[in-house]
Amino acid sequence: MSPPREQSYFVGDVEHFPGIGRIPFEGLSSDNPLAFRLYNETRIVGGKSMREHLRFAVCYWHSFCNAGADAFGRDTRIHSWQRHADALTRAQVRLDAAFEFFSKLGVPYYCFHDVDLAPEDDDILRHERQLAHMVALTKERQAATGVQLLWGIANLCTHPRYAHGAASNPDFSVVARAAAQVKSALDATMALNGLNFVFWNGRDGYASSLNTQMKRERENLARFLAMARDYGRSIGFKGNFLVEPKPVEPMKQLYDVDAATVIAFLKEFDLHRDFKVNVEANHAQLAGHGFAHDVQVCIDANMLGSIDANYGNPQNRWDTVHFPLNQRENVAVMLALLRDGGLKRGGLNLDAKLRRESTDPADLFIAHIGAMDAFAHALLAAEALLKRSPLESWRQHRYRSFDTGPGAEFVRGELSLSQLHQLSQRADIQRQTGSQEAYENLVNQYIAKHH
Repeated sequence: MSPPREQSYFVGDVEHFPGIGRIPFEGLSSDNPLAFRLYNETRIVGGKSMREHLRFAVCYWHSFCNAGADAFGRDTRIHSWQRHADALTRAQVRLDAAFEFFSKLGVPYYCFHDVDLAPEDDDILRHERQLAHMVALTKERQAATGVQLLWGIANLCTHPRYAHGAASNPDFSVVARAAAQVKSALDATMALNGLNFVFWNGRDGYASSLNTQMKRERENLARFLAMARDYGRSIGFKGNFLVEPKPVEPMKQLYDVDAATVIAFLKEFDLHRDFKVNVEANHAQLAGHGFAHDVQVCIDANMLGSIDANYGNPQNRWDTVHFPLNQRENVAVMLALLRDGGLKRGGLNLDAKLRRESTDPADLFIAHIGAMDAFAHALLAAEALLKRSPLESWRQHRYRSFDTGPGAEFVRGELSLSQLHQLSQRADIQRQTGSQEAYENLVNQYIAKHH
């Protein structure tokens, strides 16, 4: 991969983050909150630069469309672009602010929903015109800064028309409107050379089984995804289509509960050749899993597409999307990715939002710097664990009984159940320790020592 091109600090007529330049790498000795201590994009780790390993993206929605509002309160931050009354002007100014931020932070990628980029309109033709206008401007900003689109997505959740779902809606007219919105979002992603296209809709599911024909809704959802795939391929889109799992919220029961459920759904409807999974950490937690668990499930099925890196507060028990600072979990994820050869066409999308109480413009930089440093630290620790610690030999030793003798015959499918019964009568079963504490202490040791 060629080295990253030099990025300009901002592309519009107004600087939206004055006093903040390109975020430098200053190392662990630095006390500067607006500098990286561990993320050095050119540092080579295991034959690749940190920039290539981590493939960071900034999400448009939490970073530039959210101003601190939550279910219980109004906005707490006033962004410079919010001062414009006209929605399209507001979108244009927000675009300049976003690319200024991407450039100063030094990330290679960003992600957006269609209605993040352009104002939403009930008239589908006006919606398409406004989105096309914003795509043309975005293409110019990409060319000026070198920042690329990791993935696009259509927001099929927010508008009241999608109260009963989008692709699984019981009303065909809503399904058709959702299809039109996906078409225009795919056109936008294609025009911007996006690497992937994501499907997530927190309302494709049901609130009550009493009024739901689940079989019909799931079949319609699969049919919808197949149509989107066929259209995308027809316009030359060669990237992955991704489905993002989530168990609940806002709908009571969603059809894409977790990674394993999504994989089974895609294989059931013969979609797995074109679709992969976009794993979000907080969604995995809400499903009762660890972040690394859902990542590993996808890797094992050859279905990992990309990652939304964040973390949930277990006290809140909902999708709080904090910036990902849980190092034990981050290291486990990086171990899984390094064993699998990396993120390929995917990335680490920092799908997290500032806390409602954080109101200084610099806070957005500080939050992203912390997350990027955290994953850089996790990368270094994981690479050292794989190359210089006994971790892999311990893991291999634990399963050694399957490497030779009857265990190897079992793996090759050469034994019957009756033969296993016979072997069990002669087996001298020696219980082995799991040594979980030793593994955990080893990880902590390498987190502490490998910067």
